[in-house]
Amino acid sequence: MNTNQTDARIKALREIMMKRGIDATIIPQTDPHQGEYLADHWQTRRWLSGFTGSAGDLVVTHDNAYIWADSRYWLQAARQLDGTCISVMEDGKPETPSIAGWLCQTLPAGATVGINGMTFSINAARHLNTSLSSAGISLNVDFDPIDLLWTDRPSLPKTKAFIHEDKYAGETAQSKIARVLDNVKTSGAEAAFISDLAEIAWILNLRSADVECNPVVTSFLLLAPQGSTLFIDPDKLTPEITGHLSACGVATAPYSSTAESLAHLPESLTILVSGSQTGIAIHSRLGNRAIIGPSPAAMLKAVKNPTQIAGVRQAMIRDGIALVHSFMEIEKRMGNNIPTTEIDVADILRKHRSANPMFFDLSFDTIAGFGPHGAIVHYSATEESNATLSPDNLLLVDSGANYFDGTTDITRTIALGTPTEAQKHDFTLVMKGHIAIAQAIYPEGTRGAQLDALARINLWKEGLSYLHGTGHGVGHFLNVHEGPQSIRLNDTLAPLTPGMITSNEPGLYREGLYGIRCENLVLTQKETSTEFGNFYSFETLTLFPFDLSLFDTSIMTDS
Repeated sequence: MNTNQTDARIKALREIMMKRGIDATIIPQTDPHQGEYLADHWQTRRWLSGFTGSAGDLVVTHDNAYIWADSRYWLQAARQLDGTCISVMEDGKPETPSIAGWLCQTLPAGATVGINGMTFSINAARHLNTSLSSAGISLNVDFDPIDLLWTDRPSLPKTKAFIHEDKYAGETAQSKIARVLDNVKTSGAEAAFISDLAEIAWILNLRSADVECNPVVTSFLLLAPQGSTLFIDPDKLTPEITGHLSACGVATAPYSSTAESLAHLPESLTILVSGSQTGIAIHSRLGNRAIIGPSPAAMLKAVKNPTQIAGVRQAMIRDGIALVHSFMEIEKRMGNNIPTTEIDVADILRKHRSANPMFFDLSFDTIAGFGPHGAIVHYSATEESNATLSPDNLLLVDSGANYFDGTTDITRTIALGTPTEAQKHDFTLVMKGHIAIAQAIYPEGTRGAQLDALARINLWKEGLSYLHGTGHGVGHFLNVHEGPQSIRLNDTLAPLTPGMITSNEPGLYREGLYGIRCENLVLTQKETSTEFGNFYSFETLTLFPFDLSLFDTSIMTDS
């Protein structure tokens, strides 16, 4: 997008704000399902700003516009927003205010902030309202001007849904519904309203291609003992899907009827909703029926069953084979002086992965960053930025695939020529952290935040660090980013539990020089039991070697 187009769109938004009495608006990078990865229909912030990162919220007042971008996107946001009326707030730095804090400092008492209540979770909207109220600022949750601005907005996804077979899922949808409803009872509710697309796909053993690289089905799900309802576009249904749902006791209703249907449910029906996954507008429709609590499906989905784990092992074998072929091809091209670009690397990886009949799609857009581009954590090569590889620097490749029996995510940093001593030193510090996580043994109940320092301590000793998490949960033929567990500095309070699959990916980024990240997927497993309780460990699932030329063994221990 050119800068004039961005500025024109922000100007048009401000004109609507003035007509509606809105002094500021927040456009989050999410959808009514509070998702991280969005269908084109919901790429509102991207359309307005031109910034393409997968995270970062846009804030517009009558006089200012900012993107709050986290450390993964500071460099990318600055580059993409250069020359526009939008500036970057480097979220995560001590001096950067929160969005709510900035609005309270900037707007006068009596001002109004407008948001679309479908794209703000209950928790986020309540927190924002509390902050704004303290400064005498009102919150309007019914401000949604995008259809007036985005006249050629893509339609909602129409891709047909399909059944994820039990031989891959390892459990029937009927069994999952019963287990989720059992969890609902422990929260004091009778029913549950599920907004999260990955949870719906997992519960019902349904998949689609509604979101690029994420095989989810655009829908909402009401689970109730007396009869459940899937709110979905009828165009996405087939007779097979309708029969599958009917056998599970699940009726269907149009996606567009969700809010109205919820408002007409019996007043006596108590419905569990997740405060972090449900829009405040949905909560308003449910009224006193709603009980806010943790998702009844998140932990069930995160703990993989034996069939899923066996499938992931098979997926890792074929993924490793595809990676070996891919990197051999890249090395041969380099050896034969065939020009090879970052986009070529991504194309080569897709070619070899997709040759397998179990391949469905990539699990995310491949990150192939050569030299300085490797220091941009979520770099994505474009025709304009596409660098040609040469033997004088490092190549960072973060890639993965969704196979019908499992999801992969792997990062390798390789030297295309002879690495420098500085590159070897940095790489080895990162790998010492990676190995420490891989070898960790920890008691039952341990959370990722309690292990995170193992990955960073060798970097910290030299005044170095990285600002992203060390590990995220990974879905099973679903989203590559999955909660509730993670390994990061801030605690998500979810214990690492046998059956969970998590990434192990410390890194180090030298702006303008190179980036290093080393990632495998690990499975939490039981290690031993003693008089002090159960102890767990990680099994590394990923099957692909590291670049041995980058290790400086002089700073490593034997273990």
